[in-house]
Amino acid sequence: MFSLADNQVACDTSAGRSILDQAIQELDNRRVDWTGRSLAEKIQLIDETLPRIQQVASDWVAAGTKAKGTDFESPLAGEEWLTGPYITARNLRLIRQSLRDIDQVGTPQLPGRPYVQAGQVVAPVFPTDRYDQLMSYGYQAAVWMKPEIQLSELTNTMGLSKNTKSHGNLCLILGAGNVSSIAPTDAFYKLFVENQVVLLKMHPVNKYLGNIFEKALQPILNCGALRIVYGEKEEGTYLCHHPSVDEIHITGSDKTHDAIVFGEGQAGLQQKESCRPLLKKPITSELGNVSGVIIMPGSWRKRDLHFQAENIAATLVNNASCNCNTTRVIITHRDWNQRADFLNAIRQQLGQIAPRKAYYPGAHERFNHFTDAHPEAEHFGHLAADELPWTLISGLNAENRDDPCFTTEPFCPVMGETPIVGDDIDDFLDQAVHFVNDTLWGTLSASIIVDPKTQHNAKTNQAIERAISQLRVGTVAVNHWAGVSYAMNSTTWGAFPGHELSDIRSGRGVVHNTYMFGEPEKSVLRGPFRPPMTPPWFPSHRQPHRLGPKLVAFECHPSLFRLPGIFYRAFA
Repeated sequence: MFSLADNQVACDTSAGRSILDQAIQELDNRRVDWTGRSLAEKIQLIDETLPRIQQVASDWVAAGTKAKGTDFESPLAGEEWLTGPYITARNLRLIRQSLRDIDQVGTPQLPGRPYVQAGQVVAPVFPTDRYDQLMSYGYQAAVWMKPEIQLSELTNTMGLSKNTKSHGNLCLILGAGNVSSIAPTDAFYKLFVENQVVLLKMHPVNKYLGNIFEKALQPILNCGALRIVYGEKEEGTYLCHHPSVDEIHITGSDKTHDAIVFGEGQAGLQQKESCRPLLKKPITSELGNVSGVIIMPGSWRKRDLHFQAENIAATLVNNASCNCNTTRVIITHRDWNQRADFLNAIRQQLGQIAPRKAYYPGAHERFNHFTDAHPEAEHFGHLAADELPWTLISGLNAENRDDPCFTTEPFCPVMGETPIVGDDIDDFLDQAVHFVNDTLWGTLSASIIVDPKTQHNAKTNQAIERAISQLRVGTVAVNHWAGVSYAMNSTTWGAFPGHELSDIRSGRGVVHNTYMFGEPEKSVLRGPFRPPMTPPWFPSHRQPHRLGPKLVAFECHPSLFRLPGIFYRAFA
């Protein structure tokens, strides 16, 4: 293992660089071995790794709750279970299944028949198997291919592992600091889908997870295809420019991406404006978003208002609002007669949820940027040295395209609402789609909330399907948080394709994508307006911290016999 002890600070010295160089040399020496390994050998590595994820899961969650100021024995620990070891184990299990399919029949096997919609090939990807069918509660998901892909070509674009162009490239992953499953699942994608050896640099914010990852991923580390290293900005820069690093993947901000590619300061801005990258290596990225949620007006019952209010509030409070898919702008119809009731229901929800530790660096500064621009912002909770209140800024002017609520990802507990005019419900939806595409910054994700009665109207349903087709985001979620698609893993996760390096927005490329599509455009998640159970990421769910361990155990050792315990905790 090539890592720095927790109490060491990597610095720009020959000793610190020697550790990094040694890790790269080890990976250099194993490129050919990794690409030459059979699928059966890689499947065996996954078989050996999955049980180790379960073994370290409690330590993983305990470390996360300690760092984020929550209690391991409280429901808030459910966040760490679900977004950490659970998603990681599920990702690895689904990759294993696709590798088995490739080994046995030549390509990953989809759970349903692909079809064409709005001129694009659509491949069903969730539920993935009989287990998902039993636990899906009405959720479905599909991946839409780029428009140029024909139905007859789909199979030939799948199974990147059998057609990879990497030839054993060495990929540097600059890990994310917020959600603990991001770094390992990014590594799995580069290792098992793109067939690259991986140097994973832990983010300074969650470097405390490094030792846990080393224990969980020991079989992969032992075969020499993965190394985990540590350090600050200087180490990251050194690694990006190291001659043995062929490709880079980053999860972070667009500003970090641009500094890596074009350089910093005025000189970097000039390089970007002229699109002259200093770093000429291929780079994939996931860089955040200002996520919009379109609320279709309808006649909602009181319990519907409260459920959907919690649906929105849950996305703001999850992980102390440090998620790239957090709801940032609620888009309502100005003349919806229940708009005020809906906003009041959101206020009620936020008022019941205790503020969280603002654990991510710079949160207070970003918070002040938004509240200085909007002194009318409503706060739920008190501002403290280590806490920030949940904040709603309603009535934003949709014509003010320069409003920071539309142009800047907060990464702190701030959420806006903007009313849009529409001649009728379908015109409103068209206007809302244009607003998401042309005003909100980023192309990662967006959601549409629509009640069944409204959706069953044939004309409106056509408008919804048109909206799904026209939204230029990597994930469209109907009735739920786009983060659910991230957790599914069988969907793709990443920006809408086509960004230039000098206008990177939410990034380039995808991860997860366990069916290994070569030409995906977006993923579409559909869920019930009100599912039969309270979703475990809702603040009102009483036992997500008890459900989490059972889900981890299931993903590591799938069995029908584990389902009763999962159902018991899910519906508790």
